[in-house]
Amino acid sequence: MPWPSRPSARSRAPAPEDPETANPRQVIQQSLNSGFQIPTQKFTAHQIFYIFVLDGIGALILSGAINFAIAYAMYTTQDLETSPIRLFELPNTLAGDAAVTIIIQCIITWLVELVLVNHDLKGGHVHPIGFIPEPSSPPVRWFLFLDNQDAETEGKPVIERGWLARGVLFLFSQALRAFIVAVLSFCLLWGPSVGILTAVGTRRGGDWFFEKKWAPQIFKLVLGGVLGLLVTPPFAMFWLVKCGWTLQRREDSGRGRSTP
Repeated sequence: MPWPSRPSARSRAPAPEDPETANPRQVIQQSLNSGFQIPTQKFTAHQIFYIFVLDGIGALILSGAINFAIAYAMYTTQDLETSPIRLFELPNTLAGDAAVTIIIQCIITWLVELVLVNHDLKGGHVHPIGFIPEPSSPPVRWFLFLDNQDAETEGKPVIERGWLARGVLFLFSQALRAFIVAVLSFCLLWGPSVGILTAVGTRRGGDWFFEKKWAPQIFKLVLGGVLGLLVTPPFAMFWLVKCGWTLQRREDSGRGRSTP
C-alpha cells in the first residue's frame, strides 16, 4: 500500500526544463482547462522520486508495518494447544495467510494508487509521462484500459448504463486487473516464502509449527514490504503513463477538429 498523499510530501512538480519539448504540448493544458501538467518526454527527477521513493520505499515501510501489526494481533492471541500455528494446516496456516495477503494487498494497493496518483495528477503535483508509446497487442491494450478508447475513436455505439451499474463495472474492472497482478505476484513470492518458513519452523509429522512470536510477525512484515515495493511503483507509473496517453489523444483529437 502506498504512502499517503500529503501536500507537503507530494509538492507541485517543476515545469520541464526543455522548452522545445514543452511548448508544443501547451495545447493540452489549454484544451483541458484543468490542473494537469504537461506530459514529459523523458523521466524527470521528480517523477523518479515520486515513483520509486514516495511510492516504492513508502510502500515498503507502510505495507510492512501494517502487515506486522495485523500478524501481531492475529497470532499472539492464539492458544497453541487448541489452535496451533502451522505452515499448511488450518486453522492458522501461514502458507494460506501468504496467499490471502498477496491477493488482498494487490487489490487494495491498485485501488489506493488509482485514487492517490489521479489526485496528484489533477492537482498538478506530478507530470504525466508522455514518451512511452501505446502498445499494439490487444490483450495488453485491454489490460491498460485502451480498448474502450479504441471503441470511442472508431465511433462504436456506447452502451448506456445507470450510475450503479457503471460503479460496479468500474470497480470490477479495476479489481480484475489487480487480481491478475496478484496471480503473477503469487507465482513469484509464494514459493520462496514457504521455503523460508520451512527453515525457521519446527517440523512435526508432515507440517511445520511456529510460536506466537516472532516468526509469523516478521514473515508478514517482510512479505508485505517486499510486495509493496514490487507492485506499487509499477501501479503509480501506469497511471502516470495512462494520463499521458489520454492527454495526447485529446490533443490529437483537437488538432483533427481544427484541420479544415
